Amino acid sequence: MHINQKTLEELKAKLLEERKRLEEELNRFAKPTEIEGDFKTEFKEISDDMADNANEVEEYVGNLGVEKSLETQLKDVIDALKKMEDKTYGVDENTGEEISIDRLKVYPAARTNVTK
Repeated sequence: MHINQKTLEELKAKLLEERKRLEEELNRFAKPTEIEGDFKTEFKEISDDMADNANEVEEYVGNLGVEKSLETQLKDVIDALKKMEDKTYGVDENTGEEISIDRLKVYPAARTNVTK
């Protein structure tokens, strides 16, 4: 199976759109680092009010989990875009087999086939 150019361009557009969405989500509570796709959740300033501090800590801890999840998704998208450039896009990372077009259309950043 070979991915035709039109389909490849459609998948790339989806990936670029998803990358933008993920980066916007991450920018709401984290700052990008020098490493592509890596963000750092910032802890807000500590105040004199213990209740405010407890809320800040709770928000910070919650944001760390969200950051990790979004970064994982972003890394998958960035890797898929790099694979397109390298002409290795659509290949299962575990088996070396081609990933079905249907799967890629549903999840363009797929790294593997779905197990049956």
